[in-house]
Amino acid sequence: MHSFRFFIPLFFVFTTINAQNNPTIYIDIPTVKKPWNHIEWNTAPEQFQFAIVTDRTGGPRPGVFPVGIKKLNLLQPEFVMSVGDLIEGYTRDTVQLNAEWKEFMSFIKPLDAPFFYVPGNHDITNAVMEEKWKDLFGVSYYHFVYKDVLFLCLNSEDNLRGAGRGTIDDTQFEYVKRTLEDNADVKWTLVFLHQPLWVQNDTKRWKDVEMLLADRNHNVFAGHYHRYWKSERNNGNYIALATTGGASRLRGKAYGEFDHVVWVTMTEEGPILANLFLDGIWDENVVTEELVNLVRNQPFPVRIDPIYLDETGLENMSAEVKVTNHSDTQMKVKLTGQAHDKMFYQLDQTSFTVEPNDVVTFNMNLKKIDKAIFTELDPIKITAEITYIFESQPNVYFSSVLNFMPFDKNTVKRVSKIQLDGKLDEWKGAEWRAVNNVEGSPFDYDGDEDFDMQFATAYDDTNFYVAVNLKDNDFFIEEMGSYWDQDAIFLGLDARPAHVSAFNAGEGRGRDWINFLRTFKKEKPVYNENRLPVSVTSEVQMTKNGATMEIAVPLEYIKKGSGEDWQSLRFGLGYYDYDNGDEDGTTHFWFPAWNSAKDIPGSGMLFKE
Repeated sequence: MHSFRFFIPLFFVFTTINAQNNPTIYIDIPTVKKPWNHIEWNTAPEQFQFAIVTDRTGGPRPGVFPVGIKKLNLLQPEFVMSVGDLIEGYTRDTVQLNAEWKEFMSFIKPLDAPFFYVPGNHDITNAVMEEKWKDLFGVSYYHFVYKDVLFLCLNSEDNLRGAGRGTIDDTQFEYVKRTLEDNADVKWTLVFLHQPLWVQNDTKRWKDVEMLLADRNHNVFAGHYHRYWKSERNNGNYIALATTGGASRLRGKAYGEFDHVVWVTMTEEGPILANLFLDGIWDENVVTEELVNLVRNQPFPVRIDPIYLDETGLENMSAEVKVTNHSDTQMKVKLTGQAHDKMFYQLDQTSFTVEPNDVVTFNMNLKKIDKAIFTELDPIKITAEITYIFESQPNVYFSSVLNFMPFDKNTVKRVSKIQLDGKLDEWKGAEWRAVNNVEGSPFDYDGDEDFDMQFATAYDDTNFYVAVNLKDNDFFIEEMGSYWDQDAIFLGLDARPAHVSAFNAGEGRGRDWINFLRTFKKEKPVYNENRLPVSVTSEVQMTKNGATMEIAVPLEYIKKGSGEDWQSLRFGLGYYDYDNGDEDGTTHFWFPAWNSAKDIPGSGMLFKE
């Protein structure tokens, strides 16, 4: 690995010339009193300013990153750092890679300042992408020194293990060690990498890197999780940044979800950070660990318990609303409902205060209008606004939209035995359910001929079973392509007790609940099969106009989550449909995905019959 030995000296000459040309001001005011506080100018040859951009991909939102670049040009930093995930990547298709890098270069071209590249998991995930990076940029980790500050740019993807499994291997560690030894006397060290390895396990030599950093002035910057938080550790500030256009629910600073660039002023005492939201400015304490623990590490304070009805004709019903204050300060709550054309509802309380560490419960009363069918209803939407009242710091405000609807009580029946062969001969008497929720461009979905899917469920002494009957007039299969960019069936199964699984919003995927994605590849059709918490088996049979599939999940996994006498599980099923000639794919779910803003808590619950 090599540093910028030829580029940096030229950079120094340029800045040194500018430092020698300090402005001179002439003042001619005769009075003793002066209209200023002092004239100690806030300038020094050692002081400089640069910017940091963070994740653009992992579900890019078009237009955001270019806006960030335009705003950086208004601010005129001396240079711009990055923390990776610059392209969408995750492919071995060199044509696609070339196109994505060409697009990104077009975003950078208008930038007046130098731009320093750092790889993320979307930039380097396999050997093809790694080679492309080397073709474009030469090295994947490097360093430079500017005005007595060491900039150490690392590659958290050096073992190609993907999201959540970053590493610093032996070779890179030796480079870091040598670089720090060679630059032992710099006044500050700034480290840039993509994945925040300090919150991950099995990171190879990262902890050794931290030990080398512990006795010097340093800061570490990363991205990856699309949420901002600052941690004080290892005698330095470690900061995970939010997004500059990457996927985000954008719920605000309480959640650390916002689009921003970071403006860094390097002083003799260390860096001063200003988080520049694309619509405002905040300092580096925009989200502290204390606020993380209060807001993000606790369930949202307001929950509406789902209700499941055996009698679909029932007109009057009620659901319990539970509001929990997890803090040591007062919490004000305001609930605002939107009118619903098929359901009349009324909250017993809409504006109230919850005392510290207290719980308030009340009812939401509902009445069905006309002959509405629950499964065809749009959800009731209630905006819950939360404000924590503090005496010694600004109040903390955040909000969320709560989706609610009554559900028919779906059951799963016991059977004597299912032979897992992908055929549906044993399922003729089963209760089949349709997958009807569609997301994506309407121009990419041509109705039932394009896609139609039904499923049934059952269990025996050994397994929980899912049968799928799929119609798809254009199977899109790529043996070497990304699992997420071709036709695939998605299964989610949360075996934890109903009061927990009902409010699963996607957290703990692969750890607390099964996330099973199966394509129609001939080789290795299941995404990350070796990382599933349990061995899920499946068999598929291709038909003239689609496919049939059977999936089996060991019952021991369900019993582990809910006990031997398990009564329910939360189940989700979806399909990613990509057709040749369409601009993009469409997604089809039984109920909206648990991690989407459209998720309805309690949806997909199956009760043992």
